[in-house]
This record gives sequence, C-alpha cells and structure tokens, in this order.
Amino acid sequence: MYQNVVAVQAQRHAMMRIREVTQFHFAARFHIAYVTQQEFTRASSYYPIVFIEDKQQSSFRPVVLLGLQEGENLFVDGEGRWHAGYIPAIIRRYPFVLTATGNDQYVVCVDEGSGLLSETEGVPLFTAEGQPGPVLENVKRYLAELHQLEQLTIPFSRMLAELKLLVPLQLRLNDSGRMHTIAGCYVVNEAGLQGLTAEQFLALREKNYLPAIYAHMLSLLQVERLTTLRQERQKRGQAVAGAAEALAGHAAVAAEAVSAPQRVEAAAISEEKALPVNKTAAVAGRKVVASGNRAAPVPKAAGESVAKPARTTKKKPGN
Repeated sequence: MYQNVVAVQAQRHAMMRIREVTQFHFAARFHIAYVTQQEFTRASSYYPIVFIEDKQQSSFRPVVLLGLQEGENLFVDGEGRWHAGYIPAIIRRYPFVLTATGNDQYVVCVDEGSGLLSETEGVPLFTAEGQPGPVLENVKRYLAELHQLEQLTIPFSRMLAELKLLVPLQLRLNDSGRMHTIAGCYVVNEAGLQGLTAEQFLALREKNYLPAIYAHMLSLLQVERLTTLRQERQKRGQAVAGAAEALAGHAAVAAEAVSAPQRVEAAAISEEKALPVNKTAAVAGRKVVASGNRAAPVPKAAGESVAKPARTTKKKPGN
C-alpha cells in the first residue's frame, strides 16, 4: 500500500493538498487487513476474522480475509469501489500512518507516492501561516485513536493464546471445481472455550473480551461470501471476454463489408479495360447519384457502353 513514506513537515508539504478517498485501487491487491478488537462486531457482518502470527509481538494479530489468495481483494471492483458496508480502519487511514521514533514517541507520516496527494486539488494540509490545517488535525486525532485501539488488541490476542484457545484453521473450499486451502490462520476453538474453568471464563468476561470472541466465531460464516464473490467475479470476467470476442467478430464482418465495394470497383475497372469506347465516357457512365435510400446510375450517353459491376452479396453478422 505504502510506496514512499515520509514524515509530514510544514516546510516540505506546505503546498500539499489531500483529495477525498473515493476509490480504493490502492487496496485492490490486499487479501488481508489488520483489525482491532473493537472492530470485530461491525467487521463480522462482511468478512471472516482470523488470527495470524505476529512474530514481533510473539503473539497473534487479528485480520479480516478480503480474498482467497494473495493479491486478490474481492471487495474492490475494477472501478475502485469498495463493496461492503464497513471498511477496516487501517484502510481508511491511508495515505497516513504513525511511525515510532523511539521513547514511545510517534510522528505522522504520509505516502508521497499516493495519488491522493496533489498541489492543486483537495484540502490543504497546512494553513497559509504554516500551521497544521483542520484536515491534518483530524488525521492526527484519528491515528492516535487507532494506535490506542491497536495497543488494546495486543493483550486480547495474547490472552487467547495463553488460554490455548487459538487453533490452526483447517479449511478447504471448492471454488468452481478447484480446491482452495486456507492456511496460516488461527481461530478460536469452540470446544476449548467451553472447556475453560469458571475462573478463566470470568476473566474473559471482566475484560469485555467475550463479545469480540463471539463476533469472531460468527464471522467465519462469511467464508462462503468470499467463495460467492470470487465466482461472481469469474463470471463477469467470462462475460467481458465473451463480449470482447463478439465485438471482434462484428468488427471483422464490418471490415469485410467495407472492403466488398472496393472489390466490386476493382472488378468494374478490370472490365472497363476491355471496353471499345472512350475511357472517360465509360467512367462517367458509372457515376451514381443519391435517390432516396438507394443509389441510381447516371444515365449513359447515347451509344455508350457501360461495364456492369460484379454482383455481390454482403454477409450478415453471425453467418
């Protein structure tokens, strides 16, 4: 997603503006997106929520599945539109991101390679006096809140791992006769959840983790949505390919129809060479004038011979 991340600075970005995000081409190749614990309830209505290993934190991190294979986001169409009622917060923060500078300090950065930045369109990042504008203040507030939610999600995932509730996802999907295997993901084991002691279960409830756990478990039903979306995309691709093939066929027929009169004229000129009359007079006799929707030959001069063009039949499209 990010190509050239640099710290936002008044000296460097004084003239920069940010366009409104209306297209999501930048996320079209993301098959997963990180989510926070607080997003589970809304995200579960559209995406499967699973956990992947986070080696930096020595724990697990929740993500939503956006596709069945790498480089595929089934929720972004060819026009860049996102087809779901909820978009993960990490996608909505683009092209901005917080970057740690040490000592628990963070700085707001922006992707200078993003097409959302412009010097002529959008809302300015800074005021004429070089101070952060309203849009940049909102970005700072949003990124700070998202960072806080991410930090709260770390102990949530860690506790699930400590209670041995996370197990590898074993899922094979039949996609148009081809089997897809989802690997590298972990989900909460329902049997393990039921086998918790009363003390362990109460600990989850006191930390308000239960709603997120149940939302995660229900979200796994959305795997079927991914299969359906992929099949629909394949059908649209086949339809587009069929239409392109048909258009190419019609173009070939049209080219054939256009070239037919040229062949007729060539045949007529060939016959003309055998005529014993004056060449100029013969050519003049074959000129045509418009008569309604049909073309009528100009009357020939007395005693003038006119070569008749070869008869042709235009092919109808489809024959």
